Amino acid sequence: MTVVAPTLDQERALLAERPLVFGLDEVGRGALAGPVTIGASVVDAEAIASPVPDGLRDSKLVPAGRRADVAQRAAGWVRASALGWATAAEVDEAGIIRALGLAAVRALAALEEQGYAPATGVVLLDGNHDYISPVRGGGLDVRTVVKGDRDCASLAAASVLAKVARDDLMVRLHDDAPAYEWASNKGYASATHRSAIRDHGLSAHHRHSWAIADAPALF
Repeated sequence: MTVVAPTLDQERALLAERPLVFGLDEVGRGALAGPVTIGASVVDAEAIASPVPDGLRDSKLVPAGRRADVAQRAAGWVRASALGWATAAEVDEAGIIRALGLAAVRALAALEEQGYAPATGVVLLDGNHDYISPVRGGGLDVRTVVKGDRDCASLAAASVLAKVARDDLMVRLHDDAPAYEWASNKGYASATHRSAIRDHGLSAHHRHSWAIADAPALF
């Protein structure tokens, strides 16, 4: 399989319009347990004057053993980065799309606290749906990019930063409920995870609505 390396083509074009580009990507959307996480990066003309870090890819294409190192180099390359989280309870209460919006707005707020106001730039969002504007309201230039985490370096950086952070959290949560084996499945619907739900029921970290929807496969 040919692995596509992300470029800065879109970022360069957008930086001709605005001084900052914010790249946002999600991790954990399809999990049965744990939060959904949004990684956010900021690049400007100075940042993209440096080469894209070696090995930076969509997090799904970076071998697990290399992700932490790639994430560290990505964090040093971008102008700034942040994470936004929405809990399993928020996914249950609001639905996954609004939960993604909540996490994205929190990530952008964290960047604004660092001095990078999203309204001054362009927000690149991986995927084909703007879930930010319905939560935050107007005032942002949000542009969706299908397969953006594969093709755009700022989005790839956001992707790997979010993946490493969420995986680390799920490993820590494993000690609270080892039966579900979150250290290995990271909250996704593996066979062992489903079996543990059958045997032990749902924990406080599970998305109860998702587990119920997956019930034919679980019970």
